[in-house]
Amino acid sequence: MKAVVLKQTGHSEHLSENISIEDIPLPEINEDEVLIKIQSASLNHRDLFIAEGLYSKIKLPVVLGSDGAGIIHTKGNKVKDFIPGDEVIINPGMNWGDNESFQSKDFKILGMPDNGTLAEYVKINKDYVYKKPTHLTFEEASSFPLAGVTAFRSLFKKAEIKKSENVLITGIGGGVATIALVYALKAGANVFVSSGHDHKIEMAISLGANGGVNYKNNDWDKEILKLAGNNINVVIDGSGGDNIQKCVDLCSYGARIICYGATSGNIKELNIHKVYWKQLKLKGSTMGSQKDFEDMLSFINEFNVRFVIDKVFTFNNVDKAFERMSRSDQFGKIIISIK
Repeated sequence: MKAVVLKQTGHSEHLSENISIEDIPLPEINEDEVLIKIQSASLNHRDLFIAEGLYSKIKLPVVLGSDGAGIIHTKGNKVKDFIPGDEVIINPGMNWGDNESFQSKDFKILGMPDNGTLAEYVKINKDYVYKKPTHLTFEEASSFPLAGVTAFRSLFKKAEIKKSENVLITGIGGGVATIALVYALKAGANVFVSSGHDHKIEMAISLGANGGVNYKNNDWDKEILKLAGNNINVVIDGSGGDNIQKCVDLCSYGARIICYGATSGNIKELNIHKVYWKQLKLKGSTMGSQKDFEDMLSFINEFNVRFVIDKVFTFNNVDKAFERMSRSDQFGKIIISIK
């Protein structure tokens, strides 16, 4: 079968130097696994970070990709809930553990160290396979598992957002941020966004966001407060860095700040006095448990959630997809068509 294989890491102008499409053996499944013929996969920043060597415990060679949707090809003897031909999606987060509050030391994500979804076929334990929501295309279905469960846990399990609350989502255009926008709007929240690109703010508003500001402006936090009527109840942030202090400044009393990433690095300064005096909740979140994933699927089906697709690339042009992500050109998810 053909697969996208990472054989070396390191940042380069053309990421095709690090990845290549190769013929590798078809995976052999055990009695608890299924073999899925992948129809569509999507990229996450995790794939880019691994390809650039910016991820811990990298083991090469490896087939990249955490998100995928496809068709059951064959199944093991103990698999009772699926038959060949079933249309399915994959939960890429494995071995969460028994505590819903945090993942176990054995937690891992598909695509490193185990071979992932950027391949014609992938094998996976039956416990991490779910029926594809019938209202979604394969492209849409492959777009949300990793970023979607991160956004869902952040919004509903950590922030516990309520209808009509004002929510700020930073860095709109990225996968988690864009899905968080979709979820929050379905939940009846008022959503405000930030981005370094004005056209991404305009796209978010076209999807239903109440307003947005360019974070390259020195007073972007004051601009957000003006738009939101001086009231921000929830912040969903994946950037970290100095951005967090501005989020603390703009938050209303009793607000919740959820951090799911740190693309801007560590926080250099944090006014802890404002954190306790405002009764703020500052929480970390990443990925989600199997219950989170199942609750997310129920939400998607109940509210007929659709996802934002940025651009679809063919399997043979996967290097162009990585390059687009490295430039942060995308709004929504970058899709790889494999069928």
